Amino acid sequence: MDKPVTPRAAAPGPRRRDRHGRGMRGPIAPPQVPLAASRAEVFADLVQDSVEQLERRWPQLADIDFLVLEVPRLDGAGDPWSDEPVPLGGTVPSRDGRRARVVVYRRPVEIRTKGRDERAALVHEVVVEQVADLLGLTPETVDPRYGED
Repeated sequence: MDKPVTPRAAAPGPRRRDRHGRGMRGPIAPPQVPLAASRAEVFADLVQDSVEQLERRWPQLADIDFLVLEVPRLDGAGDPWSDEPVPLGGTVPSRDGRRARVVVYRRPVEIRTKGRDERAALVHEVVVEQVADLLGLTPETVDPRYGED
């Protein structure tokens, strides 16, 4: 006569297989291949590339902070339904020991562009315009290729 088998409690510990029995998942990408960057990271890289390009000509840009924000903030009196254009960037002059800042707004730039090359060109234009505003120069002085297609 066979004895009934009582189920044994599973020993706690790391799980060796997923619930479908296929085993653990492997890495998303091989170690030598960089993982896909998010849109925000790619955009920040475009801004950094533009800044590095300008720093060769204007070393004083090392004293300016460059930021990427999603969207511009509405001030208390701002009307979200106004006909005013949404800014693509802005500047904050240095004061009270704080460094000057250039801000590029990611979503308004992304909405106005279709591809990576077009986005990179618009980011560069925005950075040049904001640096020119901060330094009190014309954009053509900051980058002689400004406005060229």
